[in-house]
Order: sequence, then C-alpha cells, then structure tokens
Amino acid sequence: MTSYRQPGVVLTDRRFTVPLDHRDPAGEQIELYGREVVAATRTGADLPWLVYLEGGPGHGARRFVGKQAWLGRAVQDYRVLLLDQRGTGRSTPLNRQTLPQRGGAQAQADHLALFRADSIVRDCEAIRPRLTGGAPWTVLGQSFGGFCATHYLGAAPEGLRTVLITGGLPSLDAHADDVYRAAYPRIQRKVEAHYDRYPQDVERVRRVAVHLAERKTVLPGGYVLTHEAFQSLGILLGSGDGTHRLHYLLEDAFVRTGSGHELSDTFQEAVHAVLSFAGHPLYAALHEAIYAQGGTATAWAAERVRAEFPQFDAGAALSGDGPLLFTGESIHPWHFEVDPALRALHECAELLAARTDWEPLYDPARLAVNQVPVAAAVYHDDMYVDTAHSLQTARAVRGLRTWVTDEYEHDGVRAGGQRVLDRLLSLARGEL
Repeated sequence: MTSYRQPGVVLTDRRFTVPLDHRDPAGEQIELYGREVVAATRTGADLPWLVYLEGGPGHGARRFVGKQAWLGRAVQDYRVLLLDQRGTGRSTPLNRQTLPQRGGAQAQADHLALFRADSIVRDCEAIRPRLTGGAPWTVLGQSFGGFCATHYLGAAPEGLRTVLITGGLPSLDAHADDVYRAAYPRIQRKVEAHYDRYPQDVERVRRVAVHLAERKTVLPGGYVLTHEAFQSLGILLGSGDGTHRLHYLLEDAFVRTGSGHELSDTFQEAVHAVLSFAGHPLYAALHEAIYAQGGTATAWAAERVRAEFPQFDAGAALSGDGPLLFTGESIHPWHFEVDPALRALHECAELLAARTDWEPLYDPARLAVNQVPVAAAVYHDDMYVDTAHSLQTARAVRGLRTWVTDEYEHDGVRAGGQRVLDRLLSLARGEL
C-alpha cells in the first residue's frame, strides 16, 4: 500500500482481488481499486468505515483534493473508502481499448452484464471484511450509487451500519420505458427554465442548429456533432450550475472568419468535453441496463419513448418558430455512431439492449422489514431521478427517512457538501 498526504488528510491506495462472476468464486478474478482517506490528525484512530459509491454507471470515484465537498464532514467521523466500482477508474477499466480482448460482441455483452449494481454490491461485501474485520460499514451512494445502496439493503443488510443516499432512490419496479416517460417532461421544464433565465439563448441555439443542418461538423477527436448530439448538451441542466455553464458555452459558439461565421474552436472544444464518453464509456453501454429486471429488454427505451414527445424533434422546431429543446440524461443508438469512443461497442450495445435475462435488482419484501438506518436526500424535480419514483420507494423501505429539498439539484452532495452529509447523518442517527 502507498500512502501520501494532501491538505488535512492522509490517502492510501488499496487494491483488492474479487471474482469477475461472484457465482463462480474460483473463476476469473478482477482488480478493484479504492482510495482510503482519513483525517491527518486521526490516522491511528479506530474509526468506523464509510464506503462511497459514485454515480454513473461507469464513473470512478471522484478525485478530491484535501477535504473538498462532503469529504471534510465524512472524515470527522469515518475512515473513508472512495471505491472505483468495477470497470471504472483504476479498477480493471473497460473501454474500446480493453473490451475487445474479451472476444466478439456477444462475449463483450455477456461480460458487461456482470457490471451492474448486483455485482458492485457483491464486490463491496467481498472487500468489507478485509477492511473492517467483519464489522458493518456505512454506505454513501450518490445517484447510481444510491441505486447500488438500495440493492445492498435488500441483498446484504448484515453488512450495513447505515445507508445514506443522495439523489439516488430508484423505482423498485419501473421499466426503463416508465423511467423515460417520466423524464422527458422534467427535461422540458428544465429547458424552459433555462430559456426563461437566458432568453438570448433561444436564438443562439437555433443558430447553431441551423449551422449543423447545413454542414457536417466533426469535433476534435472525431466526434460528429449532429442535431441530436447537440441537443444532448441539456445533460448540463441537471446540476446546480449547469444552466450557467450551458449559457457561457453557447455565447462563444461562433467566430467570424474570412469565409463567414464558423463554430469557434472554443465552442467545439467545450462541447466535446461535455459530450464525449471517452472517460466513461460504461455510462453509455450500461445506462439503460441499470433499470433492467424482470425478463424484459430495455430495447433502447429512451429512443422509443422520445417519439412520444414530438416537441423534442429538432427538425420540427427548426421548421417552426418555437425554441429547440435540449434533452438530458438519455442514451440512444446514435451515440454509438457519432462518438469514436463508443463506435467499437455498437454491436455489443445492441445486444445489451435486446437482452432479457436480467435478474431482479431489488427485494421489496426485505426492504419492507428493513432494520438498517437509512436517510435519503430527494431533490425536488431532480432532472436525472424522478422525485415521485423516489418517494414511492421511500415509503416501501421500512424506517427510511427523507429530506426533500429544492435548494439543490442532482449534484447537491457536491455543491452542498458538508451541509448535505451532515443533514443525512443527523436523520439517520435520529437527531432530527
């Protein structure tokens, strides 16, 4: 193990070997990476453990510097493990460079089917005794990490001391179609709120869309900026500062050249940074699979359901005088055509979309008799996770306490950091 210091904390690199398929513990093994964080003044203390599960899917644990965001509050009470979930970060990463080593598209799809919440929870249970000596630990799950924590409550509650969830209470039984049918109206509300705040962006967005209709635009790195891809910049609107980031991105869209106006290098670089999946390809490959259970294929749910909301059609918007609507957190088949980081995974993604042998992710019967203290922050009109779905699940988990707030967007645990975590800890401990 390697230890090193940052302001106020001591970090230690930890590596673990776990089965690729926990149903075959003697079979192929993969490596997991976790970064232990402890307050510099408490390195020798006997502290309980808190494991952090990042959102996604497909994102490694956030790389903090010192006591950023919620981490400063956490190390007051805990020794923290920032876990890179399997396939992400430094945990045997999967991407267009490594996944083809598994074989053809079917072999790749079968491999990726082992990278959902159920496998992540089994990973946690495999490494927990090695760190805690067998004692239960606290789980903090952000977004998809909250989906994992909800699975954990039903699958292995004996491993849990406390569960804290931020923006990540999933529906226990909704099909992916239901998720997106609820999502598109929320997305529209977020876009309309953005245009109310920045009315000048209505014309800026239309101007960019007209430009894309007139000529093929390939961003740095080979990403093809189509209408649909441009609309997906709306993913920014789910974070606290996202509307402002989108506005500043749009105001630099064009530059005057000798041959007329062109999309500026500044704009193209910024768009590529937002849209490329090079750093988190599993987000695209497994996104709809996080909702899959009960023997039903997702079958590109976001793409199919979007057809029920014609107001998102770019062509129709440009042929009329209404504003062009952005979309949000949704994955479509065209993502695997326009993004060079995903093209090699296109056939694999098609097979995952058609897959029907998904196991159930949640156990309503065990959740109904839950004994683990659970507290969840539910963000009012969260663009990424439906509030009504979250509250329905909250009522189904015995003893779960919610904090419903419109003070934050989906990234509240980062934006509100110490305050959000402190509130959840107080709820879980019965102090509020």
